[in-house]
Amino acid sequence: MNIESSYAAEILHADKIFRNTVRIYREAVSFCIDVFEKEWNSLSVIKNANTRRNACEALIHGTSKRQAKYPEFDKLFYKMPAYMRRAVAVDAYGCLSSYHSDVEKWKSKGSKGKEPTLRMDRNCFPTFYRKGACLGNERTEDTVQLKLLVNNDWIWVDFHLKPTDMKSVRKHAADGKISAPTLERKHKKWYLRYAMEHEKELNKTKLKNQRVLAVDLGINTVATCSVMDSEGTVYARKFINFPYEKDLLNRTLNRIKKVQRKYGNHNLSKIWRYAKSLNDQIAYKTADAIVNLAIKYGCDMIVFEYLDTSGKKRGSKKQRLHMWNKRTVQTVATHKAHMNGVRVNRVCAWGTSRLAYDGSGRVLRGRDAGFDTYELCRFQAGKIYNCDLSASYNIGAKYFIRELQKTHSVMKWSRIQAKVPECVRRSRCTYGTLLKINSVLAVA
Repeated sequence: MNIESSYAAEILHADKIFRNTVRIYREAVSFCIDVFEKEWNSLSVIKNANTRRNACEALIHGTSKRQAKYPEFDKLFYKMPAYMRRAVAVDAYGCLSSYHSDVEKWKSKGSKGKEPTLRMDRNCFPTFYRKGACLGNERTEDTVQLKLLVNNDWIWVDFHLKPTDMKSVRKHAADGKISAPTLERKHKKWYLRYAMEHEKELNKTKLKNQRVLAVDLGINTVATCSVMDSEGTVYARKFINFPYEKDLLNRTLNRIKKVQRKYGNHNLSKIWRYAKSLNDQIAYKTADAIVNLAIKYGCDMIVFEYLDTSGKKRGSKKQRLHMWNKRTVQTVATHKAHMNGVRVNRVCAWGTSRLAYDGSGRVLRGRDAGFDTYELCRFQAGKIYNCDLSASYNIGAKYFIRELQKTHSVMKWSRIQAKVPECVRRSRCTYGTLLKINSVLAVA
């Protein structure tokens, strides 16, 4: 499996030195967009990426063997490095390709709405030569050499990166391919963004021998995990929560509320940025803990719910729903799991928390059950249990029931459905349903 990722390494002690390089790069991209738009009919028919890039470069850059069709580029951007000139051509063509694709979609929908416009000024950043920017120079491993426009001349300039960042970049480069870095501006700091590509082989364990980590993501408890196999045996359970980080986030949100009541929504960008960074930190820590738990117990699969919370949120908990970073947790956990050969799957979220894991029906939660907390629930038989833990059992069971159905013929599965009627609708399946199906298969 081909896995792509990126890493941003901070450039230390750099402020205004990149401004001229970024300015001239963006001017070059704008120039090429105008040129390539005039030649779009001939460029768009070229399918091979390398051939298309060479054709784009031939339009703006002349050599001893050929004359450029638009020689103004070499005059306006004198002595621009070859690798940066190629990056300019690729960026410009990508912008045009996206624009023409949007125009075709607009026309296919009956030309409704505003027609897409071609922006000539692009907020893009240059790409540098891979060797000098990845391997460092001979003096120190934490230094990179970048060719910049300084005093109207292109010269090599040494920059120091954080040692921890360079260590991570070299570690990823040793396991896979690393691309030329791109300059990036974020939070008033400069970074080099490295894109990496890895080839990983995911496990191919048979369903009978699989061990899965069923994860129920929540708002009260960040994640509730259960390790189980196809027979329904639960090997481990764990509640993942970060009370300190959550308390810090809640205090920050309360601070925002107080400022909004007193002064309105003005001048809150910094504190909102801080709240977002805290929320992202909780998501990254959660994903890391989930994958580490799966590796610890030798799980072959991580099973999440398919969560769709789109639409307008209402009620007193709407801000917590807006801040719920469940998509980031699943995305980061999926990437790290694939890097370790662990597969990731998702099941329907309907009924996982609403139905009791023993198959007794709907549960009562919170005030309906007489509790001050929403984490506990009461089964119809009167049993009190943790609702998130019950949901994690149902998530793992739904995955195994779906996969078991795929491994059996239609006729054999219809016989199982006759003996276990609740498995007819998979959205109503629970952990108890999986145990019944296994008992039927054992007798058969």
